[in-house]
Amino acid sequence: MRCFARERWCKRARERKRGREREREREREREREREREREREREREREREKVREREREREREREREREREREKERERARKRERERGREIESERESERERESEGEREREIERERERERERERERERERERERG
Repeated sequence: MRCFARERWCKRARERKRGREREREREREREREREREREREREREREREKVREREREREREREREREREREKERERARKRERERGREIESERESERERESEGEREREIERERERERERERERERERERERG
C-alpha cells in the first residue's frame, strides 16, 4: 500500500511539475508576445516620427519659399523706390533747367530793356543837340 501511495504521489508530483513547466512556458510565450508587440509599437512610432519629420521638412521648405518670395517683393519695392527717386530727381533737374532757362530769358529781356533805354537816352541826347 505504501508503494502504491508513493507511486500516486510521485505521479502527481510529476504532473504538477509538468504543469508548472507548461505554465512557465506559456508565461515565457506571453512575454515574448508582449515584447513583439512592444517592438511593433516602437516600429509604428518610428514610422510616425518619420512622417512628422517629413512634414516638418516640407513646412521648412514652404517657409523658405515664402521667405524667398518676401525677399523678391522687398527687392521689387527697393527697385520701385530707386526708380521713383530717379524720377523725382529727373523732375527736379527739369524744374531747375526750366527755372534756369526762365532766368536766362529774363536776363536777356532785362539786357534788351537796358539797351532800349540806352537807345532812347541817345535819341534824347541827339534831340537836345538838334534842338
